[in-house]
Amino acid sequence: MTKDTLPTYAIVELLIRLAQIGPHIGDYKDHAIYTDTVIVKTTLGHITFSKSLIKAQFNQPELISDTELKNAAATFKPAKKA
Repeated sequence: MTKDTLPTYAIVELLIRLAQIGPHIGDYKDHAIYTDTVIVKTTLGHITFSKSLIKAQFNQPELISDTELKNAAATFKPAKKA
């Protein structure tokens, strides 16, 4: 899966959903795809999503549990202040 084939708007939708849990995460800036994960750079830091979570958001977002969202939110790392 390349950056061109991963639906960016599904990532943005996940960030919008996570804003209800943790508004400290910020807005989408960019992402990088790795083997099973996607590192998403936000305006306030970065967060790690599994590819399967992004695919679920794209295909059947209603099946993503609150626990899955909270687990994703827990991977957020704030940007280091200069």
